[in-house]
Amino acid sequence: MGNNSGRRRRFGAVRELKSGQWQARYRGPDGVIRPADKTFPSKTDAEVWLTRKEAEILNNDWIDPDAGRVPLAEYAAAWIEERPNLRPKTIRLYQYLLRRHLEPALGTRGVADIKEAQVRRWRKGLLDANVSAVTAAKAYRLLKAIMNTAVDDGLIKRNPCRIKGAGQEKSPERAALSIAQVYALADAIDQRYRSLVLLGTFGSLRFGELAALSRGSIDLEARTIRVDRQLTETISGAPAFGPPKSEAGLRLVPFPDMIAADLRWHLKCFAQDGDDGLVFTSPAGTPLRHSNFYRRFWLKATEKAGLNAVHFHDLRHTGNALTAEAGANLRELMERMGHSSTRAALIYLHSTSERQRKLADAVGKAARAELRKAQKESDPDEPSGTNVARRRGRAS
Repeated sequence: MGNNSGRRRRFGAVRELKSGQWQARYRGPDGVIRPADKTFPSKTDAEVWLTRKEAEILNNDWIDPDAGRVPLAEYAAAWIEERPNLRPKTIRLYQYLLRRHLEPALGTRGVADIKEAQVRRWRKGLLDANVSAVTAAKAYRLLKAIMNTAVDDGLIKRNPCRIKGAGQEKSPERAALSIAQVYALADAIDQRYRSLVLLGTFGSLRFGELAALSRGSIDLEARTIRVDRQLTETISGAPAFGPPKSEAGLRLVPFPDMIAADLRWHLKCFAQDGDDGLVFTSPAGTPLRHSNFYRRFWLKATEKAGLNAVHFHDLRHTGNALTAEAGANLRELMERMGHSSTRAALIYLHSTSERQRKLADAVGKAARAELRKAQKESDPDEPSGTNVARRRGRAS
């Protein structure tokens, strides 16, 4: 047995190796002769593999094995760079997930070498290392999106990210603040940002939308805020104004009269001049950056108010919950929140036990009124059902 024991076929060739295994080779559509990625225990197995490879070529399903050897880290970096519509915040998130959670385990592997087993072990490694379920889900979704593009690019035949539910985030719902807690924060924070807290709550506005507000966007008489832009940070960290997250983000948001006086005072004391002047700025008069605000003002205020675990976004969450509790329907919530889909708004339409009690009492009140009306119409001289029940109660 040896290298001379092979024979020519119509497509490709097989030969027996000194080890007793069989090797298959073929000429690809690009003219390059390639061996199979494994050896076979018998000549028949090698020939079956060649038959299948020929069928792939005839059906235009052939994948260049050399193309899939590009390391995941290199391919993923290009994948992020080739998406011009990603927001800077999203780009920073992807770069962080790639650097912190994908590259250490998978970065040097060729894209075509990443199989389902490797993905399962990688994800389990994240969770075993106490990476939060939310972050693990984000990292998995990123890897899945990258590998989907690899399929489209012809580097692999099948996406190896096939773990059911692995990309779903199941964050526990944040508790809404009480009105007293909102005002405790407003009192505790630097007075330059008192109205930021109140408007973030009672206007259900995002931090970036608040940081981009101009004087001309506030109508104190009509008590409305026009939201038509947001402040974001570029990849370099420089602030930049841009459109809201979606078309639905362009909206007119009413605010209650109870914070009108605070806003009027803020505009007089802290806002920049002119209709284009920013309403909220840093103490130096520059655009408000979330990281600086959070470190210099928010953390101190939450500690002083005894609300250390509260995030700024919880103010918007509280405002949405208050609006839903006040009776807003799904469409009204979506418009106020600036969302084009129902998913986020539906979160706030759940019933609380207090709300259920109010509904039950309202049903009972309406039922009693309808019962009295029906009894009175049928027999004006007959005592009402309520009075009869009361008499029975006293008699017992």
